Amino acid sequence: MTASPTPLVIAIDGPSGSGKSSVSRAVAQRLNLAYLDTGAMFRALTWWCVHRGIDLEDQHAVAQAAKDLPLDMSTDPNSPSIQVDGVPIDEAIRATAISRLVSKVAINLGVRDELCSRQRALIAESIKTNGGVVAEGRDITTVVAPDAHVRILLSANQGARLARRAKELHGEADHAAVTATHDQIVRRDRDDSTVSQFMHAAPGVTLVDTSDLNLRQSVEAVLEVVRSKRAGAPE
Repeated sequence: MTASPTPLVIAIDGPSGSGKSSVSRAVAQRLNLAYLDTGAMFRALTWWCVHRGIDLEDQHAVAQAAKDLPLDMSTDPNSPSIQVDGVPIDEAIRATAISRLVSKVAINLGVRDELCSRQRALIAESIKTNGGVVAEGRDITTVVAPDAHVRILLSANQGARLARRAKELHGEADHAAVTATHDQIVRRDRDDSTVSQFMHAAPGVTLVDTSDLNLRQSVEAVLEVVRSKRAGAPE
């Protein structure tokens, strides 16, 4: 598939380990669209707060930090990158310490308002510069881009999600690795569910279950939804 001559916004939500980041990036590459990893924004803010010694329990201070955050994101799916105050933090925001803390930031409603505004701005910019975007996260289909041309909830059963994240973080998915990963997956999804609905497809959102699919198959499943939605779209 090639990029559509008309704007195309694809919103993809999903819980941890559903494959949404890898799948969304691959779909963006296939369609020559921009790629927006909204979760990276929350991780970047978490890193910034820790770096500056801001108490994550101080919701007002963290919300203010979100407004002041000197964030620069590349939405090129071939080389996505993120910087804060000129410092590349692509690897730093994936550290276990940040993964353990990010929910404290993500459930802050003041933070969500600010970062959602930034996400909408990046989506609008991507439409102008790339003809569209694949935006992925936890409430993209319902809050950030409810009018997206294609809205998908990427899901998988807990066992599959734990195994994927364990292999990603520890290089294998044996019992010890899965156990070590359990908190990141289950606790974070539970915490984030208090402010964002991403475990069940909202009306108009297509569910794609990747439990038994590999990356290539998951990408093809999403592309098939895109084809179907675009075929039924008015000219």
